[in-house]
Amino acid sequence: MYLHHRLTPAVFVAALVCSSGIALAEEPLPKAEEILDKFVEATGGKAGYEKVHNEKWTGTFEFLGKGVKGPITSYRSEPGKTYTRVDLEGIGAIEDGTDGETAWTLSAIQGPHIKQGDERAATLRQATLRAPIQWRKLYKQAETTGAETIGDQACYKIVLTPNEGKPETQYYDKKSNLLVKISMTLASQMGEIPTETMATDYKEQNGLLSPRKVHLKSLGQEFLITIDKLEYNIDMPKDRFDLPADIKALTAK
Repeated sequence: MYLHHRLTPAVFVAALVCSSGIALAEEPLPKAEEILDKFVEATGGKAGYEKVHNEKWTGTFEFLGKGVKGPITSYRSEPGKTYTRVDLEGIGAIEDGTDGETAWTLSAIQGPHIKQGDERAATLRQATLRAPIQWRKLYKQAETTGAETIGDQACYKIVLTPNEGKPETQYYDKKSNLLVKISMTLASQMGEIPTETMATDYKEQNGLLSPRKVHLKSLGQEFLITIDKLEYNIDMPKDRFDLPADIKALTAK
């Protein structure tokens, strides 16, 4: 009873302050461009990014809790070309990419598909090499909307509106300035799909810092991409980003 009576006046005063409209001073939020530019500096700087002309990484793609996994390989090259392939046990190959114009996906389950509209726009953004230093070209608006704790990391919350497609929310660690999480809605063959992506285990390669583990959540499923090897400025095969035959057949129709 004694403890209860000691707390009651404090609770009453707190309620009175809130109802009277008295606001306590809050931490001022930095501008979104300041946070995004700090991320560039924290991960290698503008000069470091400008040295990159292409990249290749390999690793493992895993359906968490399903016992299904397989190797994944991804390529990107300037100005905006990408190709990714994952081979899953019992499912087969899933390929995805763009030659800078046609964005496509090809899977053993759903067959060939050419992306249009917001789906295509998202793939072209993701294919942009050196994207961290080109965000002003990729997004028409960036706004810091608050602060939020992700796990044990205090983060700034930024909403970015792309030139085409729905806004996405990015979370940056206040101390390290590294990207922690992305929440967005992806357009797909199955309609709009809310996704959440966590980036962890940042490591340095050729002066650039990037995550080696990417944890995705979507439609009640969870996936983990573990990047084992990352290379920059490789001797890229000339036909690496050519459209697969099944995709060429669709474009010809």
